[in-house]
Order: sequence, then structure tokens, then C-alpha cells
Amino acid sequence: MPLRFIGIDPDTKTGDSPTVWVDQEKHELVFQGWKPGPELEAECAAFEVPGHAVGIPDDEAVIRIPARMVRMIREACDALEHPDHR
Repeated sequence: MPLRFIGIDPDTKTGDSPTVWVDQEKHELVFQGWKPGPELEAECAAFEVPGHAVGIPDDEAVIRIPARMVRMIREACDALEHPDHR
């Protein structure tokens, strides 16, 4: 099943386009966002709590999503929990 497009940053005016999709087959949220600066990435990599290893695995990434996209993220969560409703 292809990705289901949920929304794009409403303030997108150029090629910058944080985007939210849902992969209903894998039951996952998919985000495109901005790469963080080195300071934020280092802060995330140093974060240590039970169940969260220090560092960022090679198959993971830190991304930034603007808070104005919260509505889209909620919609994506709803789409995963209730795939038959649009």
C-alpha cells in the first residue's frame, strides 16, 4: 500500500517542505523535516534514560517538525488508529 499523504507545513513557500505521511501497511508515521544543527543533534545523542541508548543509531535520524504541524500529526495518528475513516 502506498503512503497516505496527510499534510505539508502550511508555511511552505519554497522547497522546504516538512511533510507528514502514514504507512498503514507498516502502521507507522512517516515524517520529512529539517535536519537539526549540530548542537541539537549532539544534545539528542547525549540524552540518556532507561531504554534509550546514548548516541543515534546509523539507521535513525533526528528531524525538526514545526509545532504548527501538530494538527497534521494528530490526523496521522487517527489515520493509523482508524484506517477506515477519512
